Amino acid sequence: MNEILQQIRTDLRRSMNGIASKSMREKGLHYKLNFGVDVPRLRELSKRYPIDAQLAELLWRQETRELKILATMLYPVHEFDMDKADEWVKEIPNHEIREQVSMNLFQKLDFADKLVQKWTDSKDEEVRTSGYWLFARLLIVKSGLVNKTNQNEIMEKMISDLSAGSYFLRLSAQRALTFLGRTAESFSKKILDGIQDLQTSGDAAKKEIFDSLSFEFTDFPD
Repeated sequence: MNEILQQIRTDLRRSMNGIASKSMREKGLHYKLNFGVDVPRLRELSKRYPIDAQLAELLWRQETRELKILATMLYPVHEFDMDKADEWVKEIPNHEIREQVSMNLFQKLDFADKLVQKWTDSKDEEVRTSGYWLFARLLIVKSGLVNKTNQNEIMEKMISDLSAGSYFLRLSAQRALTFLGRTAESFSKKILDGIQDLQTSGDAAKKEIFDSLSFEFTDFPD
């Protein structure tokens, strides 16, 4: 494993992008080590390495952006159980990794619906944020697992969290509500009804959320 890890590090150094790495830092994405390699290139590189749980675990434990992303690509889906998901969701360092692990791994699990239901009910805002993001991913890929979740219950929680203090919690809730509302007119109407208080809010961020969702679900004449 150490030999493979060294080979991965060598490949990353050859693909590193200092400008991209600096840009990420300026945008608040802080890692102990960041090579600035874009995700499409990481997908290409991932094909060189074995799909292996031990390797993925080793990569996930590193405080390096690219190694964490590669871990989400190299963990065998059939070996990733609920306990491991509950462990990893609490170790997500930032929103970029949340996006990648949700897209590359969590959404592919045959128990993703159970994770959504469990995580969106968590008192931990970071875990709830990941639950909403995973719910959004399932909606985006039109997964049948969405129908196994209590969508109305989750919708109510997301509407409530549009007023949360955490930017990424609000962002994840808004994104998931957007895709949920697109699945059925009944959902879009419930969402619009549920966000009316945001319209008169003196908080510019809340007003912006209202305007965005209202624009998304309001029919306009041809």
